[in-house]
Amino acid sequence: MTTPRIAIGPDRDQVIEDGVLAGGGLPVATDSPADALIWLAPRDTEGLRAALAATEAHWVQLSSAGIEKTAAAGLLDRDRVWTSAKGVYADEVAEHSLALALAGLRQLPERITARSWGEPGGDSLLDQKVTILGAGGITASLLRLLAPFRVSATVVRRGSEPVAGAARTVPVSGLAAVLPNAKVVFLALALTPETEHIIGAEQLAVMRPDAWLVNVARGRHVVTDALVAALAAGSIGGAALDVTDPEPLPDGHPLWTQRRCIITPHTADPSELADPAFARRVTDNVSRFAAGRPLLGLVDPAAGY
Repeated sequence: MTTPRIAIGPDRDQVIEDGVLAGGGLPVATDSPADALIWLAPRDTEGLRAALAATEAHWVQLSSAGIEKTAAAGLLDRDRVWTSAKGVYADEVAEHSLALALAGLRQLPERITARSWGEPGGDSLLDQKVTILGAGGITASLLRLLAPFRVSATVVRRGSEPVAGAARTVPVSGLAAVLPNAKVVFLALALTPETEHIIGAEQLAVMRPDAWLVNVARGRHVVTDALVAALAAGSIGGAALDVTDPEPLPDGHPLWTQRRCIITPHTADPSELADPAFARRVTDNVSRFAAGRPLLGLVDPAAGY
């Protein structure tokens, strides 16, 4: 292929343009034909629709790992190749997941704000059982981070294919059977119609009373009212959330006042870390596209991720 024309939208971005140039592509605007399109605004699906029509791009690179809004807008098709940022932010998000779990188990939020000695307490992740929903890049990174803690990890995924580093892999139909023994339940899965509200009152009711729920995926995986009720009743140990439903979580929401709830404002992959990582993926994929090699982060339009 000659130098591919790579449209970038909805606005110019120098970091991404530099990534395109480094990969051997030519950055162009989104108002004329292009070989590929890099779309940097996950929420602007109408803008993406217009850019697809204007560029007639053969390949579309989306900037987020979760692409549920693009899927819901009916834009995913098989007429072109789609890639997302899946795997780009995996290490950073896995690190945040582990930090949230340890902070909850070790009672760090209340000790950080304490102004008196207080009672000793805390729990350990060492030699515990954990359950991870999802089998993508975040889970792969998280399993590597968990290895020194000697956990026994069960991964829940669409199928039952083994996952490296996991002691056990089960399909979603087996979720209820693997929740009761888990000290920590991590959510690291894509949001689809099948996984929305995958954790509700029924699932929370079978979790251990000292178990922590850690969500770094999407807020709508969890029924928020059911989680508030479980925390208020003390039926689970706590929840550590980087994502919420609604998001942003409004001031005064009951989750803010739950003592055993940690909330970070969707910062598992802050822009300071995410932007350079995505630029590296752009360079890699543009180079692959120009050479006719397989792209990274391929999306299955039927699955929606």
